[in-house]
Amino acid sequence: MAERRAFAQKISRTVAAEVRKQIAGQYGGSPQLFKNLNIGTTSSNTVPLTEAVEPVDFEEYLITHPPIVESGPLRDLIEFPPDDIEVIYTPRECRTVVPAVPEEGDTDTHVRDCVRSYTEDWAIVNRKYHKLGTGFNPNTLDKQKERQKGLPKQVFEADEMPDSSSYQDDQDDLKRRSMSIDDTPRGSWACSIFDLKNSLPDALLPHLLDRAPNEEIDRHNEDQRKASRHRELFALHPALDEEEPIERHCVPEVPKEHFGQRLLVKCLSLKFEIEIEPIFASLALYDVKEKRKISENFFFDLNSEQMKGMLRPHIQTAAISTLARSAIFSITYPSQDIFLVIKLEKVLQQGDIGECAEPYMVFKESDAAKNKEKLEKLRSQSEQFCQRLGRYRMPFAWTAIHLMNIVNSAGSLERDTELEMSLSERKGSWSERRNSSIMGRRSLERTTSGDESCSLTGFRPATLTITNFFKQEGDRLSDEDLFKFLADMRRPSSVLRRLRPITAQLKLDISPAPENPHYCLTPDLLQVKPYPDSRVRPTREILEFPARDVYVPNTTYRNLLYVNPQSLNFANRQGSARNITVKVQFMNGEDPSNAMPVIFGKSSCADFYKEAYTAVVYHNRSPDFHDEIKIKLPASLSDHHHILFTFYHVSCQQKQNTPLETPVGYTWIPMLQNGRLRTGHFCLPVSLEKPPQSYSVLSPEVPLPGMKWVDNHRGVFNVELLAVSTIHTQDQYLDKFFALVHALDEHVFPVRIGDMRIMENNLETELKSSIAALNSAQLEPVVRFLHLLLDKLVLLVVRPPVIAGQIVNLGQASFEVMASVVNRLHKYLDTSQDMHGRNSLLSSYIHYVFRLPSTDPNSPSPDPNSSLTGPGGLGGSVHYATMARSAVRPASLNLSRSRSLSNSNPDISGTPTSPDDEVRSIIGSKGLDRSNSWVHTMGCSAPWGSSPGSAPETMQAMERCGNRMSSHTESASFLQTLTGRLPTKKLFHEELALQWVVSSGSVREGALQQAWFFFELMVKSIIHHLYFTERLESPRKNRFPERFMDDITALVSTIAGDIVSRFQKDLELVERINTSLAFFLNDLLSVMDRGFVFTLIKTYWKQVSTKLYALQNPTLESLRLDFLRIVCSHEHYVTLNLPCSLLTPPASPSPSVSSATSQSSGFSTHVQDQKIANMFELSIPFREQHYLAGLMLSELSVILDPDNEGMFGLHKKVVSVVHNLLSSHDSDPRYADPEVKARVAMLYLPLIGIVMESLPQLHDFTESHNQWGRPGGPQGAAAGSGGEEAEAEGNSIINQNVAMAIAGTSTSSPMSRPSSFLLNSQTGRQHGSFSAESSRSLLICLLWVLKNADELVLQKWFTDLSVSQLNRLLDLLYLCVSCFEYKAHVVFTMQGKKAFERMNSLTFKKSKDMKAKLEEAILGSIGARQEMVRRSRGQLERSPSGSAFGSQENLRWRKDMTHWRQNSERMDKSHRSVRTRAELEHEALIDGNLATEANLIILDTLEIIVLTASVTETKESILGGVLKVLLHSMACNQSALYLQHCFATQRALVSKFPELLFEEETEQCADLCLRLLRSCSSSIGTIRSHASASLYLLMRQNFEIGNNFARVKMQVTMSLSSLVGTSQNFNEEFLRRSLKTILTYAEEDLELRETTFPDQVQDLVFNLHMILSDTVKMKEHQEDPEMLIDLMYRIAKGYQTSPDLRLTWLQNMAGKHSERNNHAEAAQCLVHSAALVAEYLSMLEDRKYLPVGCVTFQNISSNVLEESAVSDDVVSPDEEGICSGKYFTEIGLVGLLEQAAASFSMAGMYEAVNEVYKVLIPIHEANRDAKKLATIHGKLQEAFSKIVHQSTGWEL
Repeated sequence: MAERRAFAQKISRTVAAEVRKQIAGQYGGSPQLFKNLNIGTTSSNTVPLTEAVEPVDFEEYLITHPPIVESGPLRDLIEFPPDDIEVIYTPRECRTVVPAVPEEGDTDTHVRDCVRSYTEDWAIVNRKYHKLGTGFNPNTLDKQKERQKGLPKQVFEADEMPDSSSYQDDQDDLKRRSMSIDDTPRGSWACSIFDLKNSLPDALLPHLLDRAPNEEIDRHNEDQRKASRHRELFALHPALDEEEPIERHCVPEVPKEHFGQRLLVKCLSLKFEIEIEPIFASLALYDVKEKRKISENFFFDLNSEQMKGMLRPHIQTAAISTLARSAIFSITYPSQDIFLVIKLEKVLQQGDIGECAEPYMVFKESDAAKNKEKLEKLRSQSEQFCQRLGRYRMPFAWTAIHLMNIVNSAGSLERDTELEMSLSERKGSWSERRNSSIMGRRSLERTTSGDESCSLTGFRPATLTITNFFKQEGDRLSDEDLFKFLADMRRPSSVLRRLRPITAQLKLDISPAPENPHYCLTPDLLQVKPYPDSRVRPTREILEFPARDVYVPNTTYRNLLYVNPQSLNFANRQGSARNITVKVQFMNGEDPSNAMPVIFGKSSCADFYKEAYTAVVYHNRSPDFHDEIKIKLPASLSDHHHILFTFYHVSCQQKQNTPLETPVGYTWIPMLQNGRLRTGHFCLPVSLEKPPQSYSVLSPEVPLPGMKWVDNHRGVFNVELLAVSTIHTQDQYLDKFFALVHALDEHVFPVRIGDMRIMENNLETELKSSIAALNSAQLEPVVRFLHLLLDKLVLLVVRPPVIAGQIVNLGQASFEVMASVVNRLHKYLDTSQDMHGRNSLLSSYIHYVFRLPSTDPNSPSPDPNSSLTGPGGLGGSVHYATMARSAVRPASLNLSRSRSLSNSNPDISGTPTSPDDEVRSIIGSKGLDRSNSWVHTMGCSAPWGSSPGSAPETMQAMERCGNRMSSHTESASFLQTLTGRLPTKKLFHEELALQWVVSSGSVREGALQQAWFFFELMVKSIIHHLYFTERLESPRKNRFPERFMDDITALVSTIAGDIVSRFQKDLELVERINTSLAFFLNDLLSVMDRGFVFTLIKTYWKQVSTKLYALQNPTLESLRLDFLRIVCSHEHYVTLNLPCSLLTPPASPSPSVSSATSQSSGFSTHVQDQKIANMFELSIPFREQHYLAGLMLSELSVILDPDNEGMFGLHKKVVSVVHNLLSSHDSDPRYADPEVKARVAMLYLPLIGIVMESLPQLHDFTESHNQWGRPGGPQGAAAGSGGEEAEAEGNSIINQNVAMAIAGTSTSSPMSRPSSFLLNSQTGRQHGSFSAESSRSLLICLLWVLKNADELVLQKWFTDLSVSQLNRLLDLLYLCVSCFEYKAHVVFTMQGKKAFERMNSLTFKKSKDMKAKLEEAILGSIGARQEMVRRSRGQLERSPSGSAFGSQENLRWRKDMTHWRQNSERMDKSHRSVRTRAELEHEALIDGNLATEANLIILDTLEIIVLTASVTETKESILGGVLKVLLHSMACNQSALYLQHCFATQRALVSKFPELLFEEETEQCADLCLRLLRSCSSSIGTIRSHASASLYLLMRQNFEIGNNFARVKMQVTMSLSSLVGTSQNFNEEFLRRSLKTILTYAEEDLELRETTFPDQVQDLVFNLHMILSDTVKMKEHQEDPEMLIDLMYRIAKGYQTSPDLRLTWLQNMAGKHSERNNHAEAAQCLVHSAALVAEYLSMLEDRKYLPVGCVTFQNISSNVLEESAVSDDVVSPDEEGICSGKYFTEIGLVGLLEQAAASFSMAGMYEAVNEVYKVLIPIHEANRDAKKLATIHGKLQEAFSKIVHQSTGWEL
């Protein structure tokens, strides 16, 4: 950074010290404008900004300061609304028409609990106004659009370029009108007057010439300015491009039943070549890779009525559910290996499958007539079989469809447009569903490996016709064989291809399932909504058996069992048993009549049966089976429930005396084993005889006496049971835990669990070990029963059970297991987390499910007298103690806020104040039994994971643990006598806080890892507790016991300690803890004592500050910013800052002050100064009362502090925190009222000071048009105008420096500071500057505060500021003008149409072409066309991102390129960077409004500053600064609306302080004239009429001061020439109209009619008009040098009356001559210049050695007398500002003469050189400048020797 940036250079840094002195004098050390870090104030009450102050006691403050207003929007700022928090019970959405509940009435407690858990309402805590917090800031794209509706279109001249064609015509027309140079001698006014008279004036402003008092004018101007302003500034500002805001907590998804991707399969028709018998079909999905069947069977029947009739005797009426022909399959893990397998069966008949299938292969449909007889015969055979064997089936054929082929070949969406709509919506929902939680880590890796492409949601519906079926092989029925076949099918040379197929036609439709299909039945046959009519053929939902674990909690009751007989081996059984079928029954007793009708029917039959038969394989003694029998399990199972298998031999032939079926064996499976459901594979022995009495309680493996078994009691029957149940956990650890918990409910001993009998005395140890053992449970069942499990753990904490008369405290055990379960979920299900690392399953549990047990709406309230035995909450008579943490509390807890604490010694605490002391000593003497082991750990190691001495809290925690009773030996009566009251229930949040505080080691670490979970549980528990005890209305100070507050304090303190100590090692964890803690405190602000929460924030702050002090680490600071941002995102953030508080100095919070306060402005008078200062600075009172705002602004101030270099990367982050808050206030409906907004803005007043302080570091927006492109500021611009440069830059029409001189601003650069700042600019080291984006955000925040703050307050503060500070404020406003300048242009595209294009780059690269530079200087905008050309070639360089924190500023505004669009937009827009016309127009509209509003705010502020200046005489020096900002804003692209207000302000300013312009700020006067003339030539009428009014009044005021207006006359003349000479698209028609307007004003001005004023005006206007015409001609003759010089001569002559201008044009001519090497002519021009100067110098200074005037030069030039100053209108040189150019000095004269001599010498006119030096020598002699004299004589010697040389040459 060696070359200092121009902007930074011009700001002096030494001022700080000087200002500090003033301020320190004024306020005794201001912590704001100059950071306390380096002010050595000794006053004891300052707290540096890096530390937090003591917060105000919020609740106390509200009580002691009653609100000033009774009602209305201001009143609402004072306190949270009464309905802030509500607890809502919303019925959960039920998918089915009737909820799924068990049919049996009285069920056991576990079932009851499960069902309750699946049906109870959601308990939701709603923060009603939460959406108004900053996390839901409407300042995002979609919302912005809405807020931008109805904006007026701002008119900008830059957009109003006339069409090129018409522009050309104007030019030609003008040429015709200004007659040729020969026709009009210079003196003839005729043509001018003619042209002028023909012009039309613009509208005159009414009442412009009336004399009105200034106040009235100001009031009028203000009303005009304030009318119809845009209310919300941020609605015009693009939102910051942030990722998801960190403070947004999304509402978790509602827990719901899990579905994978859903597929609808419709079975349309099945046709064989011959139709002789009914055929039955089933569908199921198989995954070859996983070798699993992944769905249950769907049975369907497509037989004709005639075929169905054949089975009439066997079939009861068919239930409608069994007539379904379409099914919805769910696939959670789609892969390339999924097949849809279709199996066909037919009625059992004699002969094996091959024989029976033969006719289907032989006969063809076409030959039906030919084979009529054969078919008749077959049909009659079938009829016989159907009548006799109708209840038995046999396997027939099968086929399979490779699902992914269908999906892929059905192709993508493009071809089928109607479908596209319905699908794209579903896509979204699937991807969300998919991400929600189903896949664990292990499974995720597998799906991503290449199965990703398998999406089943977006394909077009396909209709398949399957023509080939494979005959089923009797010995290949098992699933094993099927998987082999399927794998083989995928190979090209499939074995199956060689088989002879059965030809048939099966038509299926496969499509993605619609969102809400009608007429759907669940796998349990419940109707799914919507189900309009129960007579319609339904669609069946088919239950999925997912290929891998699915982690979703159960939400509905389901209790199904699938029985899959697999194989039977009767090879060694004696006797004939060949055609074997298995009859399956579900029994609830041993009598045959005990078979239960719970077996689901297949197709075209009843819903439920008491038995099911497997299909028969003909003549096979050891058949395989492929049947699936689905059973609806009763909710409560007893020991008598079992499945009975009976094996039959079926005789197919009809013989005499042979029964149809003969039983050949029996076996069974008891349903329960030790109370747990039996599932899995079984290999059962088969008994030959009926089982004996009471067999069902035993397993067939037990050798019963006297029974005969097949094959010696070996296992011969393989069967598999699969349960899909939300009642049975199927996990031993969970089962044991639930069983024990229910045992407590039943209170019946001994308890039988598994094979153990547990007596009451060892129940406690068993219970604890079962809780600990939950860690070993499988994750899938833990997740499935998550809600119930967590509910039970909470219950055990809240109501410790009474076992054997003792209360058992399970708080610690429960807390530990909760922590570990939560961590397991987090670890394995890491795909389902939000950005804060919250697992969605857990967050939805907290949000919807969790509630306090006692608040169960159905629970009978326990009778106080039987509190230890009465019924509890969650069903049943629960034997839980409702025993509190002891009513006893140690007194010496240093954490209690009510006592003072000595900082030096942590052991000294205040005097014990609690009456519990005595109690404690009594109990202490009883020697309490602490059954919990953590007591012992306390002594040896500190549990915090920090060094034991690290904080006083550790000591206190140890004390506390020693004294808290967590388990009691006492009986209730003892406690009652002791404390006089019965113990109450434990409160979950209190117990949770206690357990967390005292936890240590891995448990503490686990809780810390998932702190968010425990914090959110605690908050919900607190809110429920308050809600149900009806304390949400009660004062916050007495809502919670002190011990709970202490636990929270200790918790926050230690967690903050963790953050500070671990952020370098484990940043990811620390970031999570940090945001969790912040959200926790944010939540507590809604329910707890807010002052207390502030102290918690302070605790955190202090720890971070201490660490930061030792270690400047931006990461830690960044964490603190996140923390702050989340805390401040509270929806009542404004209220929390006490916006209506009056900042009294802390010493005297006397009520008189508040009462004395008038409501309109927030002040009283007697502490006025200090108070105003306090409001605008981060003073102690400010930070105490506006606590959060104080923290945030301190943070801003500290991070932006230039000395704080490490924090450079956080600028953007900290600025966006402020930006985000303000933009959210801006759009908040609660603060729409201006009075309320002013209160809100009061919280941010110090922002003004902070931004002023960081001014030198802000991005320099002025660079883009730093008008005089010279780095050196004013001196550089003036110094460089010597001859060499003049020659170097001679390519433009008018030399650069000359033009500057013309403009009369050669000594002023727009950024030059007022004198107070022009100190040594080298001091202070160079600081990194902000990025343009951060600067812009910061400035818009500043403008928001200035716009909304109370103007009286601002005015009072400005009055207190020193001049240098006010100047700095003005510099800041100057920068704002540049920053929000409008940059849109109309561009002529190739077709000649207009199209809007945005000047996207915020920082234009400095143009090399100085012409453009000058033009920009005068027009205040860069050349649009060149810029466009460069843009279109794509050459506008985008800055490489400068640092890790990205300064991609130029990208920022190119909306089509930046990354901040929402994804949806990014998809379709990234490819087309061309935006629609409408978009561009909208963008230009917004920009125009933003620029206008920003400038109007600046104007409002300037008005306040002017007011300040007029009140206090000392401030007049700042008016120059005000004017400078005004002029700068005129120079930028402004809307017509703004300019008219701007001119009004400028007129008022000039009329209030006329001497300002005409005596002090003379360069500003010149600048003003230039700007006004520039606006007079505007193409927009309103701008012209205002500008001409301003110009006219300027002349008038100048005239009133001194009876002539030479000053303005001259400046206007100069400005005109510079304007016309340098502007490229200048249109004189417009200027002519303005001149006419000025003439009209002069004619109508009655007051001055009698004076010379109207004539002078007329003269001036005519002269201007002449110059205008000449200058325009000069542009025409650019190519003709002779003509050009001639015109220049004429123009110079026209400037006879203004020496400065004449001098300029003479020099201009000299420049042109020397350019063409006409040195003699150039020298003559310079001599005339010197003569002009000499003429005026002789009037000013009477010095003998100077030339007398132009007479002296007669020897050189005979016409030199033209320069004599004789005219009556010549201004006298004492007029300030006349002849003020640098040439009108002795040195200037010498310079001109030296240049003339040099030119003569180059021209070879050596005699003239001598004449020039004759004038010079006396001057040098008078100054005794020997060195110069030596040089001159050297030059003379050269000249004379040249003369000699030449003359001798002639003579020779």
